[in-house]
Amino acid sequence: MTSAPATPPKFTDPEVTATGEARASVAPVALRTLWFNTGTLCNLACTHCYIESSPSNDRLVYIDDREVAGYLDEIETGAFGTREIGFTGGEPFMNPHFMAMLADTLSRGFRALVLTNAMRPMEKCAEPLLALRAEHGDRLEVRVSVDHYAREQHEAERGPRSWKPTVRGLKWLSDAGFNLSVAGRTMWGEDEAAMRAGFRALFAEHGIAIDADDPLHLMLFPEMDERAEVPEITTGCWSILGKSPDDIMCASSRMVVKRRGDPHPVVAACTLLPYDAQFEMGRSLAEAWRPVRLNHPHCAKFCVLGGGSCSA
Repeated sequence: MTSAPATPPKFTDPEVTATGEARASVAPVALRTLWFNTGTLCNLACTHCYIESSPSNDRLVYIDDREVAGYLDEIETGAFGTREIGFTGGEPFMNPHFMAMLADTLSRGFRALVLTNAMRPMEKCAEPLLALRAEHGDRLEVRVSVDHYAREQHEAERGPRSWKPTVRGLKWLSDAGFNLSVAGRTMWGEDEAAMRAGFRALFAEHGIAIDADDPLHLMLFPEMDERAEVPEITTGCWSILGKSPDDIMCASSRMVVKRRGDPHPVVAACTLLPYDAQFEMGRSLAEAWRPVRLNHPHCAKFCVLGGGSCSA
């Protein structure tokens, strides 16, 4: 007696799903945001960091300002339609080249979005950061990671004694008039209204000028877990879900990373998948400007079903 063939595991074949349906892909529309991962070293070791940043993880090494400038040159000579340059880590302010690459980005007329935990590494850059704020105004946006509006939950994720420095940094940014936003997480089992109410109270308590009801200034991100049971996205899902592939993050962004031991940076499909080789798109932006197959749980849970996007 012949047994039925085993169903292949999900997210295996880039062309078809485990059920044999055509896998969805996302074609590039315009490179509205180019991200740079400044390196995975961080002053914190969070419990659920999707990129595994920590004080000892240098799988993605520090990119330098000359390497960043090369990609900015490519944008300026190409037709990518890029308006925004994003910087993430690790903790960007730990990269010794960061303030130079940030100044270069702003001097070329781009918007700059910096993701930070607003702790000691940022504080050490306060003077040049204030100078950039004075010169470029709201084209510089700083987004601070605050996982929950309560100290206990935030420190459960980010470690003891992480709350007060982050709130202090957030308050400093607000008082200095920076274009400021906060990124929280929806992993706590609370609905969105309760989360926004809690953050509203936190901001009011500390005099922080953020509108908790504005989804562009308080962004609540779905949790990412590669082991979670999520459906694969087929070509038929777009009409079923009433969504357009043009609205998915990889239609309008890419991320530059530099892996330890590599002589040069490469371009990844998005901010969420810096280590997966199938999402490495090439050395240049021109090489990377091609369709992305949604062959990863993050594609489904965070981007398509969760509606997440790291850009402003």
